[in-house]
Amino acid sequence: MSIIEWGTDLILNIIETLSYPGIVFLMALESACLPVPSEIVMPFAGFLASENSNFSIAWITVAGTLGNLIGSILTYWIGMKAGRALILKYGRYVLIREKHLNWAENWFNRYGDPAIFFSRLMPIVRTFISLPAGMARMNFPKFVAFTVLGSIPWNFALTYAGYLLKGSWDSILNFFHKLD
Repeated sequence: MSIIEWGTDLILNIIETLSYPGIVFLMALESACLPVPSEIVMPFAGFLASENSNFSIAWITVAGTLGNLIGSILTYWIGMKAGRALILKYGRYVLIREKHLNWAENWFNRYGDPAIFFSRLMPIVRTFISLPAGMARMNFPKFVAFTVLGSIPWNFALTYAGYLLKGSWDSILNFFHKLD
């Protein structure tokens, strides 16, 4: 069994077993800089919505957004309390490299507070942008608002894509095998 298949099975089992709280949990892990890709979680949840009337696209989007907020707040707090040196020292254990942090810091410094909104719409950087926001001690209510507003379209789009795939789900597994 490949890593992608193992991860995919784990994600599906968590979502099927825990339902919406499972989506919140997985998306919180993703936003806390752990290697749980929203690009897998949300489409799989959308696929389950197409197969199971116990799931709705709207509630999946809400659960994903809540998870993003929880993980982002945790990461913001780590950035604020730990600072750059500690993150660089221990970040490698959660796949954070200096280049990731530099990219997110540059993005945040270039675009300011709205960077939080726009970064939530971008793969990879969306995971790390909370660290420099915390290190810069961004206004917390603005951080929360931009995080929520930016996470909604991302989560909805991925969920809806998974919903539309329905029976064609196996066709994208080949793409995931290439990522493996």
